[in-house]
Amino acid sequence: MDIATILGIVSAFGLVFGAILMGGSLGMFINVPSFLIVVGGTIGVTLINYPLKEFLGIFKVVMKVFFGRDHSGLGVIKQFIDFGTKSRREGILSLESDIKDLSDEFVKKGIQLAIDGLEPESIREILETETTFIQGRHRLGAEIFTTMGTYAPAMGMVGTLIGLVQMLKSMDDPSTIGPAMAVALLTTFYGSLMANVLCMPMAGKLKTRSSEEALIKEMIIEGVMSLSAGENPRILEQKLMAFLPPSQRAGQGAP
Repeated sequence: MDIATILGIVSAFGLVFGAILMGGSLGMFINVPSFLIVVGGTIGVTLINYPLKEFLGIFKVVMKVFFGRDHSGLGVIKQFIDFGTKSRREGILSLESDIKDLSDEFVKKGIQLAIDGLEPESIREILETETTFIQGRHRLGAEIFTTMGTYAPAMGMVGTLIGLVQMLKSMDDPSTIGPAMAVALLTTFYGSLMANVLCMPMAGKLKTRSSEEALIKEMIIEGVMSLSAGENPRILEQKLMAFLPPSQRAGQGAP
């Protein structure tokens, strides 16, 4: 569970609703036609922009926002130092039993390729291609949320225009001016809220997650290359340490 995401959403909506309650009733900010125009309209135009399969895929992507796995660079380094030490002592084939229980399929695949005796450049090409496609999938998820964040305020403006037209058409009946004006203003409010509190921040979080994962995968590729070349664990360590900021390198070292 990503505490920062939960805390951010709760605090953002909490402050907005708190400000509403301080100035009046929450009920005056609830308008079903406005909600349908913004949410339904945003989903509709996003479906025009993307195939259905890709749009439905965002539900899986949302899980990454709330339940994204924290990637530990130090954990990867320690793991590869252990692999490198055993490989130098017993040979790279001895790692075959160790990788069976690995939860990270990318690490497992890379080491298995090295065990199978593929050329280092072929291993790098295979792993980098997989990394590129993973980043592409993540980028698509962030792009869809960015698109929804762009369309939501626009649909809010559409709702505002609808409300203004309804208001101007019924100026002779004062009782209808209020509901029409509510639609006009609340659609803009809903569109802004949807874009700036949900869609755009989620897109930003997905981009951050993707960058973190790409860095870890680059570390893994370098680790696999070192194992394939039979390099000393201390050389392997120094190569992987270069991926970390200086604050995380202190006190770390191969046994």
